[in-house]
Amino acid sequence: METLAERIDAILPQTQCEQCGFHGCRPYAEAIAAGEAPINRCPPGGAAGIARLADLLGQPVLPLDPAHGVEKPRTLARIVEADCIGCTKCIQACPVDAIVGAAKLMHTVLVDDCTGCELCVPACPVDCIMLEPMPLAWVDHPERTNAARRHFQRREARLEGERLAHEAELAARKAALDVTSQANPVLAALARARMKSNKSP
Repeated sequence: METLAERIDAILPQTQCEQCGFHGCRPYAEAIAAGEAPINRCPPGGAAGIARLADLLGQPVLPLDPAHGVEKPRTLARIVEADCIGCTKCIQACPVDAIVGAAKLMHTVLVDDCTGCELCVPACPVDCIMLEPMPLAWVDHPERTNAARRHFQRREARLEGERLAHEAELAARKAALDVTSQANPVLAALARARMKSNKSP
């Protein structure tokens, strides 16, 4: 049986835009289900989404909270490839891995995967990302919505795996350093310096 959070999440547009103040649609859904957030913080869902949430929860319909944005037509991102410097900041910002490319190489948006979250726009230091209208047939299309949810979940799992691997590597280095320090203080100092220089910010 679906939980209340799952039923709320099914109504949300899965843009993962964070305008609601939460890290994606599912955390917002969980907050609504727990009574910790109101139903009117989702600009992409707009008035129709608020009405559906109100109906599900037996709550009065509220106007969209302007502190979280305004309702507007959904868009898709497009990179002006001739202006792209390959900084990868848009790739890091995209919550559904809809941007591909490599450092110092041209990037491009996978249009079929783009949710129109617009998080890539402020991340771009050269303003080479344009927003274009999303086809109306794509807005709230169940297959696209479900795909966006899966892509977000897959990215979150990958990032968590990378975080855990990084922590494990640091722990292993520390353990090796502890062993070395007992055997040779000079080697220990060199190992500490190497670990400090290699440690990610």
